[in-house]
Amino acid sequence: MKLKSMAGAALMLAAASSMAQDQEALYVKSLAATCANCHGTNGRVVDGSSVVSLAGQSKAYIVEQMKAFKSGARPATVMHQLSKGYSDAQIEQIAGYFAAQKK
Repeated sequence: MKLKSMAGAALMLAAASSMAQDQEALYVKSLAATCANCHGTNGRVVDGSSVVSLAGQSKAYIVEQMKAFKSGARPATVMHQLSKGYSDAQIEQIAGYFAAQKK
């Protein structure tokens, strides 16, 4: 009986861990979705766009650019305003999401 109880507890722990990962992934995807209006779905712009495609860019590059927009070091039309709405941790998460996307 004790073995059944331990197995049940392990199964519940695994399910809870999986749900937490799913929630985190959904949260990061929702952050990245805020970029879609300009940078396209999953960071892929349409051919001929003057906006940079984010999909497949390196995480370090995206973080660097976002922080430059946020500080005002890189001029922009709206990115300096938008970037100020994200914490450094959120910028890291968004950058990681787009770095993992195929170009």
